[in-house]
Parts: sequence; C-alpha cells; structure tokens
Amino acid sequence: MDKKTQKKPTESPDKGRILSKPRIFFGLSFILFSAVLALSFISYLMNWKADQSQAGTMLDKSIKSSNIFGKAGDWLGNIFIFESIGIASFIIAFLFLVVGTLILKKKTFKPWKTIGHSLFFICWLPIFMGTLTKGQGVLGGVYGYQIMDYLNAIIGTVGLWTVLAASILLYFILEFNLRPSSIKAKLNTLNENTIGKVKSMMPDSDEDFEADEDLKEEIEETEEEVTPNVTVSDITTPASGNPINKMKEPEPVVSAPKVQVAADIETITTPNHTSFETEPKEVSQPVSLNLSTKPIVPVSTPEEAFDIRPSTPSPVVTPSVSAPAQENIKFNVEVAPVIDILDDSDKKSQELVEKHGLYDHKLDLAKFQMPPVELLKDYGSEEISINKEELEENKNKIVGLLKNFNVGIAEIKATIGPTVTLYEIVPEAGIRVAAIKKLQDDIALNLSALGIRIIAPMPGKGTIGIEVPRKNPTMVSMRSVIASQKFQNTDMDLPVVFGKTISNEIFMADLSKMPHLLMAGATGQGKSVGINAILTSLLYKKHPSELKFVMVDPKKVELSLYSKIERHYLAKLPDAEEAIITDTNKVINTLNSLCIEMDTRYDLLKNAFCKNLKEYNKKFTERKLNPENGHRYLPYIVLVVDEFADLIMTAGKEVELPIARLAQLARAVGIHLIVATQRPSVNVITGMIKANFPARAAFRVISSVDSRTILDSPGADQLIGKGDMLYFNGNEILRLQCAFVDTPEVERIAEFIGEQKGYSSAFLLPEYVSEDANSSAAGSFDPNEKDALFEEAARIIVSTQQGSTSMLQRQLKLGYNRAGRIMDQLEASGIVGGFNGAKAREVIISDLHSLEQFLEDLRS
Repeated sequence: MDKKTQKKPTESPDKGRILSKPRIFFGLSFILFSAVLALSFISYLMNWKADQSQAGTMLDKSIKSSNIFGKAGDWLGNIFIFESIGIASFIIAFLFLVVGTLILKKKTFKPWKTIGHSLFFICWLPIFMGTLTKGQGVLGGVYGYQIMDYLNAIIGTVGLWTVLAASILLYFILEFNLRPSSIKAKLNTLNENTIGKVKSMMPDSDEDFEADEDLKEEIEETEEEVTPNVTVSDITTPASGNPINKMKEPEPVVSAPKVQVAADIETITTPNHTSFETEPKEVSQPVSLNLSTKPIVPVSTPEEAFDIRPSTPSPVVTPSVSAPAQENIKFNVEVAPVIDILDDSDKKSQELVEKHGLYDHKLDLAKFQMPPVELLKDYGSEEISINKEELEENKNKIVGLLKNFNVGIAEIKATIGPTVTLYEIVPEAGIRVAAIKKLQDDIALNLSALGIRIIAPMPGKGTIGIEVPRKNPTMVSMRSVIASQKFQNTDMDLPVVFGKTISNEIFMADLSKMPHLLMAGATGQGKSVGINAILTSLLYKKHPSELKFVMVDPKKVELSLYSKIERHYLAKLPDAEEAIITDTNKVINTLNSLCIEMDTRYDLLKNAFCKNLKEYNKKFTERKLNPENGHRYLPYIVLVVDEFADLIMTAGKEVELPIARLAQLARAVGIHLIVATQRPSVNVITGMIKANFPARAAFRVISSVDSRTILDSPGADQLIGKGDMLYFNGNEILRLQCAFVDTPEVERIAEFIGEQKGYSSAFLLPEYVSEDANSSAAGSFDPNEKDALFEEAARIIVSTQQGSTSMLQRQLKLGYNRAGRIMDQLEASGIVGGFNGAKAREVIISDLHSLEQFLEDLRS
C-alpha cells in the first residue's frame, strides 16, 4: 500500500484524460493550417515577382502558379505578406500552431507570454524590414512601408532608426531582466557552477602528508641495508608514474623486505607530490612487472639510470624525493623586445609628428570637394542585349566559309562585348594558323561587316579569335565607369579608366606605372574624347595638391575647357599669361622648364635618399625632410600634348629632344607624358620617342602602316571608330571601347572645380630663358634706352639680393615680357649675372650704396 501511495503523486494530472473528437479535430486543423501558411509563405517569397500579378486570377485556368499550393498559396502570400505585414506573417502561422497545441492540451508554450512576444514582433518587424529595404520588395509589406514612410517624414531617418533600436533594446531589457545587478549575479553564478566545481575537484599539491615523512625514513633505512650484490632495476619516475622495465642479473639475491619496500615506494608516488598509506598485506606481496613495457621517461642507458652501487646509494633517493620538488620551480619565459635605435633626425621628426601631426598637403584647400558623379550624364541602362539570331547567323557564316577553304573547326565560342563580339574557334588537328589568318578579308566579305580582326593565336589560349562588330552596339558612358566600385576603391597612384573590354569588364591602368602614354588616331575617331576621359578620371581621383597638368593645345580649342581650373590643377611658366599653351615658342620654353623641374626634383630625391616620388612625399609627410633645405611636397605633373605632329613640323628637334629626355628620365620624379597625334608617321613618332613610350593607345587609323608605327603590329586600321581602340602595354594588345564623355559634361566638371577656392595662381614652373635671348641681351645695353623702372628694379634686386624675374613682376606689378626686358638690361649693365637654370641669378652689386654710385655713373 505504501508503494502505491508513493506512485500516485508522480503521475501527470492529465494522464488518463481522453480528448473529445471535436477538440482533436480543431487542434489538428489549426496545426495543419499553420504548416500550410508557412509553406505557402516560403514558396511565395521565392517566386513573388512572377506570381504577384496572378493573385487576382484564381478562376483563370490558363494561368499557372509556381507556388506549391497553387493559386491559393499565392493568394495567402499576397494577403498576408505583400498587402499586410511582410515576413512577420510567419508569426501568424506560429500563433495558429500555438492555438492548436493548446486545444490539444499540450503545454508546450506559455500562452499569454507567447502571444505577447508575437504581438510585439508583428508590430516591430515590418517597420524594421521596411526601413532596412527602403520599401523595396515584400519583406516589410504594405504596413511596414506605410508606417516607415510616415515616421520617416516626421522624425527623419536617424530618428526612425533610433526608435527601432530603442524599442528592441527595451524589449530585451524587460524580457531578460538585463539590469547591471542581475547580469553580475548571473555571471557569478555561472562562475561558481563551472570554474568553482573544477577547482574543488583538483587535489591540493601543497598538502604535507605524514606518509611522505614515513616514506623518507623507510628509504634511508633501506639504503643502509643494501648489500653489494643487490640490483634494483625497476623504478617508477614521479613525472610519469609508469613502471620501467627491469634488467636483472641471472641469479639476483634480494632480501624480501628490501625489494618490497622499494616497489611499494614506486607505486604510491604521484605526480602532484602526494602519497597514501598502504596496508601491510600489500607490502608483503611480491611485485609483478611487465617486462615488455617500454620506458616512457627518456634516459641514456639503463646502466646509468638504474644501477645502484653500495658506495653511491643516493640515486634511489633522487628520483623519488628531489625530482617532484623540481616541478614547483617558477619558470618564466620572456621575449626580448625589438629595440629600434633612432638617430637624431628620426627623433626630431618623431617629436614633430607627435606635436603637430603628419604634414597635410591638402590643408591649403582643406574644404575642396571632389566632383560628384551626378555631373556626368546618365545614358540609362547599358546592359548588353543578346541577339541570338545575329550570333547564330555569324557563326554559320564563319563555319561555312572556313569549310569552303578546307579549314575544319572542332569548337566555337562567342563572347559579347559593348561593340564587338569575339568568336573563339578551336581548329581541328593539322590546320595551320596562317591558313586562317590570311582569310581575314574573305571573312569580312562574307559577314558584310567592317572592322573584322583576326587574332591568331589568342594570347594565353589555344584558340583563334575573330572579332566581329555588332549591329547594335552599346554605349559605354563615363558615368558608368566612374561610378563603378572598381574605380572608386582603386589604390592606384594615377588611375586612368579607359572604358570596357570585349568581356564587358571595366579596364583601368595606372599612369604612374605606364609611365607615359602615346595616343594616335585619325580625325573624328575618338582621340580627343579619349584624352578627356583620361583627364576626367584623374580629376575625379586626385586632390589639386597632388596633381598638376601642363597642357599643350596647338589647335587652341580642344583643351580650352580646362582653363577654368587654372588655379587648382594647371601649371605654367612664370611669364605665361595663359596656362594652356598654344604658341610653339612657349611650348619649347615649357618643355625645357619641365626638364629643369625634373633635374631639381632629382636633386631633392638624392639629398633625401629616395628612389621615387612616392617615397619622397612619404618622408616629407612624416616630417623627416626639412623645408629650410629646399624640400617641399611634390605633386605629380602630367604633360598633355594634343597634337604632336604640328609641334614636330614647326619646331622639330627643339621639341623632340626635351620630350625624349622627359620620357627617359622623368618617371621617377612624378612627371608623366600623354602625347597624342592624328598622323602616326615615322617622321612624327620617331624611334627615340617610341622607345620611351611603352604604353600606346590606338584609335582607328587610315592604313596598316600607321598601325604598325603606333602599335608595331597591324590591327588599328581594322577598327570601326567611335571610340573603338586598341591598347598596348608592352605585353599584349587589348581591344577596348573607350568611355564617352561629352563636352557639356567636361564643362560642368570644370565649372564645379573652378567655383571652389583655389590657389593664388597656377603652379609655377622654373623660369627658363633661351640661349638666343641671353646672347642678344648681353653686350647690347644702352643707358639711353633703359626702362623707366630700371633703377627701381635695380634697387629691389640689390636690396633683396635675389635676381628673379617673377619677383620683379610681383613687386612692380609688371607683365612678364617687360620684367624680362628689365632683367636683361640689368644683366647687360652688370648688376646681375647670367641665367642659372632653376636658381635665381647672382646679384653682382652687394649693397645699395655701391648701386647708387653705379647708377650715378650710368647717368653721367
């Protein structure tokens, strides 16, 4: 009876109850309906774009639905997800499951708590998803979008996110009782349940048991009684506790108590320095050892480790007593820090950096804003449309033509680009490449298309390429390539984006790695647009303090749009009135001035022990170079020549020699050249120039001779124009579609930059005076023909001891021509010395008193 009474309370109160049939029916119905809702919602989310328009056509048998529950599933998904609360509809399905379990009297969920949590997330989740997706898609539903839009209009985006974050944070605080005191109490409880239990299970290694003392006394007594013919061959080391094999004599004579004590000592010693008492019965028992067991403790030889002689009894004590004591020795490992010995200059630069921070070259124009992408025109979608009929037709024509010439094809593949489709063919075994290459004109005739180009073989592939122009080409806008992630996230020093390749990938190159670019193309084939694309990409990436342009435009109309950015990005001679050079004589002076700037920069790099401009500017930014020694932050300088053929015709060697010198040497000091011409003949692009321009860009030219001149191979004469170009970087030739940037877009960019605060003037290049001017000025001074400001200029020069034409311009507010004539008269009269390159002229007269005497002599 007692057993029966003890079992009754443990039984469930619901045990034995029989559910009514209606309760079972409705419970299972609710659970089944929740499953139907969940599966319908999942299927709707996967195909909602295709099935959304079919929600109102349930009775139309001709329209099929992709939902697993058909149009009924689409209708449920549309009602609950799209038109209501988005993915929070899954909570509705969950609530049906909860109601079904409650009807079946299954206490799986706490009803009121579950319903409260569900109602909170039904209200919160649609608003969150609507805010996250900005109303796009169906994740937030109409409810989420409307509430998000209403709150966004009232409290703004930041306020909306703040409300969402505060509400979910408050929910978790109230639900999980996230007060500081409760969190600390839970952590303490967790610590006690885990780490505390582990510590309590570990024995204390510092306990001093009486058994250890008894063992020591027994060991000492055993050592005194050991006879010369006794050999102990089995000792268990305290570190491992494992028995070690014994090596015995043929007939050892061992007294029973002595061996038993030794064996007993070995079996009770533990690694944590604790011992336990053993019963006398165990002492009297013989010791059995497994002789096949190999020792774990590394030893040299058994004789050295385990033989005990009568004269040296100490080895028995050492393994059992002293070895465990070594485990308690404190052992620390330290790694010596790397000591960087700094010299005085490094210490000083480090102090300056700590005091003032790194040098900021953008500080003069700290508020300068880079041009936004919105200044460029949006030409709409640039997705490539695939015309299967055109592809199939071209493929059949190519295969049929090659079969007519007994050229078999094993495989053919088409790659569609913006303007050109590349057909890659794999010829059958035994077919010569030259047999296909010479059929270029026949293929062009058969396809009735211009610009057929055969690449035999394709570099790095075992195929032969045939490039065929598309009937409906796609435009590549400058906005699409500038706004791309590839351009925005590039780490190139001077990124230049040309356009897109045949595989529709954005093609970029680093001008600082080229390091110079030679461009050629007939009139109207996109050469000027290509130059504008290069300049636009540089303007979108580099700050005015990092980049300067020297523009040469003999045609006077191509680069005139950039005159508005003179105080930001352009460089000119001190005497130049306009930054964009159109006069041939000034071009010669500018090129020679760039050579002087190049030599000056090399001197600065030599004194700073740097190999290139990037290292030099890094040192200067870290304040390791003293500005008092002439060091300064050096921007990149890009020389742009729009029509090189005209300069060669008018100036010849006077232009070619400085261009060649800059191309040979200026790369390391950050001076790069972009030279364009519409006539790439050998007398314009000479061998000296071609040798120093490894990067070439060729637009459509007239003849294959011009193509060989610019690219050293044919192909540019087979282009179709309108930005279709070939780019050669010294390794392979790539066919590109140049990005299109129109004149109004360039004007908007120039106006946006020009309206911002700029420098006081354009970047001034070193002063250069030709040898003819020096020879004509020397020895031709006539006191009666001296300038009216001659004496005042002489006093300024002598008082400052600096013979500079630009200084006379600023002090006397003169133009460069008049200031140059006054400087020539001062040189002819003997007040200043001759031209000295980038340095100021030497002032011969040392003080004003001597100057007044000299001027008095001139008057008389």
